[in-house]
Amino acid sequence: MSAISGGHEAISELVAEAVADSAGIMAELGEPEHAGLTPLFRSPDLTVISFVWAPCMSLMPHNHQMFSVVGIYTGREDNVFWQRTGTTIAAAGAQSLGAGDVATLDRDVIHSVLNPIGKMACALHVYGGDFFAPPVPRSEWDHETLIEQPWNVEHAKALFREAEARFRASRG
Repeated sequence: MSAISGGHEAISELVAEAVADSAGIMAELGEPEHAGLTPLFRSPDLTVISFVWAPCMSLMPHNHQMFSVVGIYTGREDNVFWQRTGTTIAAAGAQSLGAGDVATLDRDVIHSVLNPIGKMACALHVYGGDFFAPPVPRSEWDHETLIEQPWNVEHAKALFREAEARFRASRG
């Protein structure tokens, strides 16, 4: 817990150490069987989640209203960064992360996530607050219209289930 007092820099170092040992994380968490988000630790100050992205899955643009540290331990995670433009958002950059890579996102970042490959991608995400009950309301943006709406964790969980179902159906 001393990493919390060190801020996102200290947490980033810990996540980098963890994702450098992909086999160790897989041994601890198991091989990914289903897409989804699994809370590993949750408090008002810190949330640690194991994310498993279905092949070719895309998650709508969203914000966190808290810093986050993302570490990939298998597969890829492509992030598109967005900026507000009046009532919608516009793409402003991108970053592709592979196994062993770590990225830190500031509290005001808006991003969307894509697993661009044909296998499950796994990541540790650490948030500087309670991801599931943030003190400041979060937003998500419709993929097609880029119109802002309130963030809904159940909607995000449903997107993971739908992406996995599409992948399983495509495999016969």
